[in-house]
Amino acid sequence: MYSWLREIIADDIPELTWQQARVAELTDLSRAEAFGITPTNVDVIIQERSQLLKSVLPAFRQFCQTNLKVDIEEKLILLWDLWLPLGMKLAAQRQQLNRPLIQGILGVQGTGKTTMCQVLSLILQQLGYRTLSWSLDDLYKTYSDRLALFQQDSRLIWRGPPGTHDVDLGIKVLDQIRQRETSVTVPRFDKSAHAGAGDRATPEIVTDVDIVLFEGWFVGVRPINPEAFNLAPLPIITEADKAFARDMNHQLNDYLPLWQRLDSLILLHPTDYRSSLEWRKQAEQQMIAAGKSGMSDTQIVEFVNYFWRSLHPELFLKPMLRSPSVADLVIEIYPDRSFGSIYSL
Repeated sequence: MYSWLREIIADDIPELTWQQARVAELTDLSRAEAFGITPTNVDVIIQERSQLLKSVLPAFRQFCQTNLKVDIEEKLILLWDLWLPLGMKLAAQRQQLNRPLIQGILGVQGTGKTTMCQVLSLILQQLGYRTLSWSLDDLYKTYSDRLALFQQDSRLIWRGPPGTHDVDLGIKVLDQIRQRETSVTVPRFDKSAHAGAGDRATPEIVTDVDIVLFEGWFVGVRPINPEAFNLAPLPIITEADKAFARDMNHQLNDYLPLWQRLDSLILLHPTDYRSSLEWRKQAEQQMIAAGKSGMSDTQIVEFVNYFWRSLHPELFLKPMLRSPSVADLVIEIYPDRSFGSIYSL
């Protein structure tokens, strides 16, 4: 941990600590630009963030113990460097909009979307904002509808690819929130229903939402040129694989009206997309160790390859890194799950 961060938490901050904090905030120019930090305002930002840090610490400490099963010391730098400034950035965006903010969060399996939403909700609560954490998964079609869908297209063996969601329902919910309806019925999905096939659960009634954190493995993803599949990366090999990939690419057009409801989009970008396979293996192994059912390594490879065939990260994420009109903020994630560069597009 930064040697000066413990002193930041204390009430009396020595000048040397302030200087160390200033240098740390301004050294990484891309990160400073992403969070609006300049030599002119750096002292004010450090002061505001240090106050926010102290107010959120009790809830964050409990979160680390209960949800992450780690000591707070392991996550304190991440809280200071990423989650707190990101929370402050979202709060500022909400103020400027003068209406509920719809923040998209895009990340493949294992990039920490759920954890990020949970921590941001803690921070935004301290800042006085009511936050709704919502997933693209909550928009899955009902079990019966997906059975009918499978009868039409036997390639849709798992929920998840484009075409397995109720896009119109998502648009309806986000529009109601954007229009400041007092009470909104938000769909939820139970992945354990029907022996793991999943089905709609009891919806949640939310009131006076300020910020929606809308996350998913292809939230905000746009269709690409179909010719890209002519020389597609593994595991898109056969002509049948390419046909499936093209069809899923075409299905993305139906999601564009939903993405238009997003005010901004954060891209959690793995520096090596293949890391998501290892992350999934680790998650399944932890579940098995905890006495829960989990997939074997062979099943995991088959499962992940299926989603890579439908929307390959190499084909769909890389173009977004060159398009500021799509993603607004990029957060790189290394294979060990540590965070790398943070920059605006």
